[in-house]
Amino acid sequence: MTTATLSTPTTTNRRGGFIVGTILLIVLTLLVAELDKWIGSQFKANGFARNPLEYPLTAVIIGLIANFVLRTIGQYQFVRPAIRTEFYLKIGLILLGARISLGDLLKLGVGGLLQALIMVVSVFFFTWWLGGRLKLPETLKAIMASAVSICGVSAAIAAAGSVQAKKEEVTYITALVILIALPLMVLMPVIADALQLSPTVAGAWFGGNIDTTAAVVGAGTIYAEQAQSVATVVKSAQNVLIGFVAFALAMYFASVVNREAEKPSPALIWQRFPKFVLGFALVSILVTVGAFTPASVSAMNNAMQWLFTLAFISIGLDFSIAEVRKAGWRPLAVYIGATVFNTVLALLVAYVIFGVLFPPAA
Repeated sequence: MTTATLSTPTTTNRRGGFIVGTILLIVLTLLVAELDKWIGSQFKANGFARNPLEYPLTAVIIGLIANFVLRTIGQYQFVRPAIRTEFYLKIGLILLGARISLGDLLKLGVGGLLQALIMVVSVFFFTWWLGGRLKLPETLKAIMASAVSICGVSAAIAAAGSVQAKKEEVTYITALVILIALPLMVLMPVIADALQLSPTVAGAWFGGNIDTTAAVVGAGTIYAEQAQSVATVVKSAQNVLIGFVAFALAMYFASVVNREAEKPSPALIWQRFPKFVLGFALVSILVTVGAFTPASVSAMNNAMQWLFTLAFISIGLDFSIAEVRKAGWRPLAVYIGATVFNTVLALLVAYVIFGVLFPPAA
């Protein structure tokens, strides 16, 4: 009787916290949407075709502010049951497949796919090597290598699911990705102009180097319309490799890093494989074969943005400064080093492939 009496208030309190926390998340999501719309209008008024300050950055900041307020008033643990970062992220990633059609990749032919393969493989293993030299944890090293080499936050999330990384590690990499991508978005068009790069080469450089899709589009928009198109497709080519990298990481961590006493089995690999990657691939294939109407694809893209907004607010709410302090200077040094390597290599590869081997038709 005593046990039942004690458990009921706890269950009720948890349910109440979930309800209140969910309402709070909805309110914060609507706030982020309005802020994103306002920020976008300010950039548009100043000649930008698209808001370069991605909504994930706004959402994380709002989440961090809410995190601070809730901890200050002592209500953080009460609403914590509603903070379900991974759930929102995984559903959003499945819907992300609606943005990537194999037909889009074929527009740039062999060149775009060749650049994607060269950049992802080279940058991933360089970042992995550099992270090893500076003794980063295996999980953080995997997340960072995926983020820098493929497509920033989305790749980091997929890698985190494969290697069972800490949420704090994803939060740290998310902040680095966004904060470093924004200055690159502004500086790279200036450098491309100084180097007198063609719009095709410049776009391929932007798409192969900048880690977030919106910042890629922003850089292309600043430079030229053709650069915007090429940059978007090159980035899409890299996005396709998310699933392959996630699967490879799941196998590596199951068989090498976290190996059990017995030999890893296919069942163990399957257990650690991020199932949402299969959903991502399925949606992408269905979009490619025309299984969805344009209206349906548009609706999936809108739903993806709402889910990602919920996820990034939750990341901010989940943030613990104590965990970030434990990371020290090494992760930042690795990320900057990998970004410099990525920038130089992407310029060289873009010039060789789109300036020499597959130049655009006159």
